[in-house]
Amino acid sequence: MTNFSEGIKSPWPADERALAQVCDFNKKLAWLPRFRIRNRLMPRLIQTLLRASQIGGASQLLKHGLKAQRKVIEVDDASVPVRIIRPKGKAKGVVLDFHGGGWVIGNAQMNDNFNVAMVKSCNVTVVSVDYRLAVTTPIEGLMEDCLRAARWLLNDSCEEFTGLPVIVVGESAGAHLAATTLLALSPDLLQRVSGALLYYGVYDLTGTASVRAAPPETLVLDGPGMVEALRRLTPDLNDQQRRQPPLSPLYGDFTGFPPALMFAGEMDPLRDDTLELAARWMKSAPVEVHVLASCPHGFIHFPTALADSVLAYGREWITARINALADA
Repeated sequence: MTNFSEGIKSPWPADERALAQVCDFNKKLAWLPRFRIRNRLMPRLIQTLLRASQIGGASQLLKHGLKAQRKVIEVDDASVPVRIIRPKGKAKGVVLDFHGGGWVIGNAQMNDNFNVAMVKSCNVTVVSVDYRLAVTTPIEGLMEDCLRAARWLLNDSCEEFTGLPVIVVGESAGAHLAATTLLALSPDLLQRVSGALLYYGVYDLTGTASVRAAPPETLVLDGPGMVEALRRLTPDLNDQQRRQPPLSPLYGDFTGFPPALMFAGEMDPLRDDTLELAARWMKSAPVEVHVLASCPHGFIHFPTALADSVLAYGREWITARINALADA
């Protein structure tokens, strides 16, 4: 069993070959347009292409002997769709997953590859939230969807998951929504969460120092335009209001929070978001945070050995958290 350390802030170990592979892939990324939130048309186009690419997704799950259930849950007189993938046998725990996509694109199905790996390796049920998108809904509405899904899963009335350890997982905008959800949970429900695994999230909607100082040649994300993009998401607020938690989780109260594992890319404009969140979170609970050399935003989606090692470590961490609680 891997010996997971607590309170670590360190670079991720990688040999020269792995780093060279990342750098080679970065050269390909440099030719691609960077993600921008400047209008509603482009996100809608990307979302349409995403859905088209997901046709036949059920057959991909069947190759693993699994299937997904789309369930619409009712909480506080509102409905929220979730996508549930269960292991073949009895689940040892539950992962509550929040997908990324800059709040304006994406869906629960886009994380199937990651979630199937967790289901099989960690023997967990994965519940992925299909929250509304900010193309048509204010960001507060997305936060409400995620909070409602968490309350449904953590409430004792949800008999399937009663007594099971719950791990929250989020990536990018999904990591933001995971953090806002934890901050908004009541203490009794928060104590049911056994851990949080967060990849390169956005935790300050006014932009941390690494966002504001991002050079023009940033990969994947449009570094210089990120502050303006964050303002577009919250057009009716000023910067002081944008910094209020839970909207900007960085400034929240982490009392009662669970242990966390966090990752950030060295070349990601959002690097400081993760490092600053970890520093504040550590005052209340153990946090292990790693910075990936030469890695841009979204690196876990890229075909590199470094990404594979990070994802594998995350699954080991989830398993270790669940087993430790089972032993206790």
